[in-house]
Amino acid sequence: MNTQSSKIHTNANTWDALAYYNLYRFLISFLFVALYWIGQLPEPLGIYDRNIFALSAHFYLFISIVAFIFIQIKKPRFNYQVTIQIILEILIINVFIYSSAGLNSGFGMLHIISIAGGSLLIPGRIGFLFAAIAALSVLGHEVYLQFSLFRASPNYIHAGFLGIIYFLTAMISHILASRIEKTEALAEKQAIDLENLARLNEHIVQRLHSGIIVFDEELKIRLANESASNLLGIHGRIVDEDLEKHFPQLIPSIMDWMNNSGLSSLILKPESGHTELQVSIVKIFMENKSEILVFLDDVSRLRQHAQKLKLASLGRLTASIAHEVRNPLGAISHAAQLLNESIEVESEEKRLLSIITEQSVRVNSIIENVLKISRRERSVSSPVNLFNWLDNFVQEMITRKSLNKDDIRIDCKDKELKANIDIGQLFQVMWNVCENGLRYSNYSPYLVLRCDVHHDTSRPYIDIIDCGNGINNDLAENLFEPFFTTEKTGTGLGLFIARELCEANQASLILHKNDEKGCIFRINFAYPDKRQEFF
Repeated sequence: MNTQSSKIHTNANTWDALAYYNLYRFLISFLFVALYWIGQLPEPLGIYDRNIFALSAHFYLFISIVAFIFIQIKKPRFNYQVTIQIILEILIINVFIYSSAGLNSGFGMLHIISIAGGSLLIPGRIGFLFAAIAALSVLGHEVYLQFSLFRASPNYIHAGFLGIIYFLTAMISHILASRIEKTEALAEKQAIDLENLARLNEHIVQRLHSGIIVFDEELKIRLANESASNLLGIHGRIVDEDLEKHFPQLIPSIMDWMNNSGLSSLILKPESGHTELQVSIVKIFMENKSEILVFLDDVSRLRQHAQKLKLASLGRLTASIAHEVRNPLGAISHAAQLLNESIEVESEEKRLLSIITEQSVRVNSIIENVLKISRRERSVSSPVNLFNWLDNFVQEMITRKSLNKDDIRIDCKDKELKANIDIGQLFQVMWNVCENGLRYSNYSPYLVLRCDVHHDTSRPYIDIIDCGNGINNDLAENLFEPFFTTEKTGTGLGLFIARELCEANQASLILHKNDEKGCIFRINFAYPDKRQEFF
């Protein structure tokens, strides 16, 4: 036997094959024993020596029973078990031949099954060993008959043909076994490749920024990645659960889409989530069924991509404004100052010149704010300890606004809480929102800055809570629109710029609460970045 062909096969399939072969052995031996005990042994079974036939049949049954035990415990090793069992089987069959009219009994054909079975169970040249043992045992039986005075005459031709058949069986079985071995090796390699590919695909799907949900026509979820759970604000496993339980807002849209009367792309906000989602629906056709694939994307992330184009256009616009408006505005302001310094100007005219100067300053302030948007550098996010950052921010605001130390309070349960954002842009956002809060707060503490983590989405956030009288609901709808303001001297760009800066960092700024006791503006930071684990 060569080394490669004599490898020990210990996987479950080979042990199962040996068990099935041993079942055949058990049934044959049990049949012989049963026929013996009921006294119905047909000729030529045991015609020469009934007692030896019965003894060998019982021994054959005993071997098959013991073999079942060894197969279950898988000891001794597979190749040893097969070799010993096949050799014992060949010898027992030869005893059947001896006690049952020799080769004319037909028992010689059972050797073919033993040789084929052994060759297939142990791929390699060991099958030729089984064929040689079977051929020699049959030939030895005929030689015995040659010198026996009480038996039939030997049939060497029959024995020779059987020997040839045995070796042909071994050769064919060897070829088949080799092909089976190669096929199994290829199938095993392909199975490993498919398993690795499936794991890789699963890993990629789980780490995608876009949420993915697959559900069947009964709206039962079959697949959902980590991003989908985060975007929907869901903890735990949701596979095999109903879509209506976790995203009921999507059901009417799905029904309309399936009836070809709805959109395949829409924007929805889940009840348990904290951000608007762009939903894209695709139908997947399979062999016997179809499933529905839904992509979920954070609208704030999409707005961040769209913002690049908007800023490019805004940059060109502000360059034109700076050239066409700022220079004439400077000339107007300078001329008003010169006229105001003139001795001949009446008091009434000075009041008009003062209005010109004040409005020029206001227009210039608007231009400056717009230029800040267009000149804003690309955001560079980094981990920020929110408690430490807020502490420094509050100290600076108290100093610059001449406030008491108790006028702004920080409420942060987790002092190690971190968020990913550009520090400079976070400062600008917080300053704009806090200035508005200080303007409308009525009593101390004027502001409460609270930081925590959403239990549903694991997104960190900061709440800016003022102690004012709230905002009129009609005005609240336009709060983040550019140039919208209720202040005579305001530009209406503070909250607009703050929201733009948040979206540039995959965060969001919303009016979280508004009532007669005050307002709560909330900054929802980006999801914790866990995708670095991918590599």
